Order: sequence, then structure tokens, then C-alpha cells
Amino acid sequence: MVKFRGWYRGEKRCEVEHSDSGSRLMTVAPKDNNGDGSTFSPTDLCTVSLVTCMMTVMGIVADRNGLELSGSWYSFEKTMASDLPRRIAAISAEIHLPGFLLPEQRHLLERAALNCPVYHSLAAELSKEVVFVYDVV
Repeated sequence: MVKFRGWYRGEKRCEVEHSDSGSRLMTVAPKDNNGDGSTFSPTDLCTVSLVTCMMTVMGIVADRNGLELSGSWYSFEKTMASDLPRRIAAISAEIHLPGFLLPEQRHLLERAALNCPVYHSLAAELSKEVVFVYDVV
């Protein structure tokens, strides 16, 4: 179990501390919800959590199977619902992996990504579109 503690810093800003490492991060309300958008919003972190979880799990599988993923990169975007309640409606991601991976290795990594804990923790009705691109040299 990992513990956290946090503080409301005013002006729609929150700070949270990771108890094991002491690392801290800030969130702020986004511009479209009465904030200044100066750093990650809570819904941004939800999106970041999904894609970094997928990459982390793929890294674990790659290590177990002697595969190299260095140089891999990803881009992603979050779309908020236009109706109420305010929520994330869709997350789309593009994950760029080494082009030299064999079809069975690609399948292994893709299956791992789409079975990461965050993917399965998010609501089923949240659209999660993930495209794997094999172009990293």
C-alpha cells in the first residue's frame, strides 16, 4: 500500500506528496474550469496515468522477454464531455515502439498495455483509443 498526503494551496491548487519517496506534485484547475491551467489538472493526471501505466507494463514485459524499448515515445490527448456531469469522455493515445519487433513480440506488448491496471480501473464507458505504431529505429 502506498500512502499520500496533500494540501489545498488556495486558488484551485493542490499539492500532494508521495510518502515513500517524498516526491511532490501540484495540480491546478484547467482554464476551461475556472483555473489558470499553469500545470497538470486532476483529469490530466488521470490521462497521464493511463498512458504511463501502459508504457510501464510494457517495459516490465519487455524486460522479462529481453526486448529493448528505449527510444519508444507516446503522444495522447484527453477530451472532456460536453454535458454534465463534468468528466473525461475520451482518451486517445499513439504509442511509438521499435520497428524491429516481431509480430509475436508486438502482440505480447500490446496485450500487456491493454491490460494495465489503470486501463481496467477507468470506467468502461470512457472511450480509450490506443494506436500502436512501429517506427522507432
